[in-house]
Amino acid sequence: MAKKEFAVFGLGEFGRSVALTLAKNGCQVLAVDWKVEKVQDIADYVTHAFRADVSDAEALRSLGLHNLDGAIIAIGENLEASIMATIVTKECGVPYVLAKAHNDIHGMVLQKVGADKVIFPERAMGVRTARNIISGNFIDTMELSNSFSMVEVVTPQNWIGKSLRQLDLRSFGLNVIARKDGERIIPTPDPDRSALVDDTYIILGENEALEKLYSD
Repeated sequence: MAKKEFAVFGLGEFGRSVALTLAKNGCQVLAVDWKVEKVQDIADYVTHAFRADVSDAEALRSLGLHNLDGAIIAIGENLEASIMATIVTKECGVPYVLAKAHNDIHGMVLQKVGADKVIFPERAMGVRTARNIISGNFIDTMELSNSFSMVEVVTPQNWIGKSLRQLDLRSFGLNVIARKDGERIIPTPDPDRSALVDDTYIILGENEALEKLYSD
């Protein structure tokens, strides 16, 4: 099966992380930034790395974007560059373009010019960090929508000694999708096994229900 091909425009912390993760997972990656040092820093880890002015439409077209499976526009504060990159990648027929936005207005513009998905990574990380701090018990949190998240949690006190069947979590809008044993993930854990103090669970649910896990 042919390797999937992606372009990443903008090699700041977010873009570099995306490019390296795609490359590590066997994808062909074209990494682009206007700063020479950032291009040189990633060149050994991706398929191609180029210095280019992303706000220059002709420079973008010269990179050969027609056969890409997707593009990630990881340029946050340079609105002109991120908008131009979004327009050109869609004009070149890239089927899926994910664009990073700096604020709501920027996000609306990116959607108008063709971005298939707009994300706000700093905002998402802020929400994630705040929830982890507030709960004190969430090991990790991934916000899936404004009202729905996936969390990794240590065993709540009132779960200890009870089975998932006894807890009947689905009636509270929660779904335990896995239990972790060290680094090993156990999907669909045994519903009749009693929860232990040092267990770790991965749970999907409404944010309101998740926030009540440790309220009792």
